[in-house]
Amino acid sequence: MSSFSSSRMTRRGFALAALAGAGVTAACGNGVGNSNAATIDARVDATLNQMYSQFPNTRTLAEKSTGMLVMPLVTEAGFVFGGAYGRGALRINGVTVDYYSTVKGNAGLQIGAQQYAHVLFFMTEDALAGFRRSSGWAAGADVEYVIRDEGNSLTADTNTLTSPVLAAVFGQAGLRVGATLEGTKYTRIIP
Repeated sequence: MSSFSSSRMTRRGFALAALAGAGVTAACGNGVGNSNAATIDARVDATLNQMYSQFPNTRTLAEKSTGMLVMPLVTEAGFVFGGAYGRGALRINGVTVDYYSTVKGNAGLQIGAQQYAHVLFFMTEDALAGFRRSSGWAAGADVEYVIRDEGNSLTADTNTLTSPVLAAVFGQAGLRVGATLEGTKYTRIIP
């Protein structure tokens, strides 16, 4: 086989592997390939109901926040290199105002897949405005997590409530222990 033919097969194999990976991700039900706003809104409603049911004190945070970004289903998978993807909605006063996608890439020892939801509570007008103005907002180390693994309790002390952005990360079966959103990028989409 010539080197031209061999490189063509390599590219073709890579393209087929990428398409297969996208198919697996879509099969996970995370909204990939489904840009229907009504579907995203229904998933957001279900996620908020789940969060309020499992962690009732988050309802108080929702009432005090200036806006909430709800990511109902993020699928994270990897084999050495990994990534995560999901879609959700930004709600202000209980109404969807924009739709967002989230992407996260990482490297390191990892094998497997998981699905989780998360909600960002914007506690100040400045934090919300900064998020909405950005063309691609990335979660940093300054995001404060409000649900801890000690008895699935809500941590909302005086220091926490003064943080501009609070995060609740939980899985289908409850709390996602050791969760971090650092490096996760959010981009506005048109569904």
